[in-house]
Amino acid sequence: MAKARHRKKKKGVKVFIFLLIVLLIGIGVYFYLNQDKVEEIIKPEKKLKIVDEDSKTRPIAVMINNNHAAWPHAGLQDAYLSYEIIAEGGITRIMALFKDQDTEKIGSVRSARPYYLDYALENDAIYVHYGWSDDAKNDISSLGIDNINGLTDDSTFWRDTKLNKATEHTVFTSMELINEKAKEEGYDRDTNKDLLLNYSVDEISLKKREDAEKADNVYIKYSYYTDTSYEYDKENKVYKRSMSGEPHVDAETGKQYTVKNIIVISVPNHSYDSYGRQELENIGSGDGYYITDGYAVPITWEKDSRGSQTVYKYASGKEIKVNDGNTFIQIQPEGETLTIEGNENSAE
Repeated sequence: MAKARHRKKKKGVKVFIFLLIVLLIGIGVYFYLNQDKVEEIIKPEKKLKIVDEDSKTRPIAVMINNNHAAWPHAGLQDAYLSYEIIAEGGITRIMALFKDQDTEKIGSVRSARPYYLDYALENDAIYVHYGWSDDAKNDISSLGIDNINGLTDDSTFWRDTKLNKATEHTVFTSMELINEKAKEEGYDRDTNKDLLLNYSVDEISLKKREDAEKADNVYIKYSYYTDTSYEYDKENKVYKRSMSGEPHVDAETGKQYTVKNIIVISVPNHSYDSYGRQELENIGSGDGYYITDGYAVPITWEKDSRGSQTVYKYASGKEIKVNDGNTFIQIQPEGETLTIEGNENSAE
């Protein structure tokens, strides 16, 4: 009787082992036949680093003073997108856009000009400035742009009295103060507008494109007073930014600003008053370049209205995607010098 029970138990163990082997084989076959699905389950979904694509928070656009006497700037490395455009007197101003940041010092902050409003609108951004031209003032009102103006209420700003600079170069703000003021004003905090640019979580290489050219050094002239240049840092796959021959550094960290993506377009501009204030013919279409990771390719741009988003496309007509990282859009006066060069000793 005991022997029968032993044989029965032994047989049960064999059956269990057999079934276990069959189960493991079945699991193995399933994994083999469904590798893509399994990888999706096992691997965490890749997310953009420069912005949270799931966030509906409205961007904040801050007007940055770019008079040489105002250097160095503060906080610009936290901007996911920046525009540099000519202003009067050959000076440029930068409009820096921040999203879901807590940057403690941004500036120095300067006054509004009409065409910057077009780029605030295309990003559905709350526009932060200190003062305005008459035309900008009228446009902010007529276009219904949510704005924070230090000239009418300076509670969002402070002056850095430690700086040995003229008063107009000492105004700064922070994301905390901006958010507090936006809430106080009752501005919508969420947006239904898509991000301006299409980002890729996987690295985009322009190298294999037939229309690509090496871009280790980029020189963009704005006027007799201002030029912007970039030098490619191959090790870190970013561009080091300089202005008028000087490294563009942050006042707080002392580090040189770096940029992942550069978009350069040229548009006609002209002065329209005795102060030399500018009009920009930026509604329409034209040509430019997209530059990243040491290469440049020709692109086109098209903007249908002041509030519509500018669309950037390859020469083939396909909309561009940009690499995960911050972007500078350089809107250069038509007819000024643009130089894109590769280093002779740079490896292909």
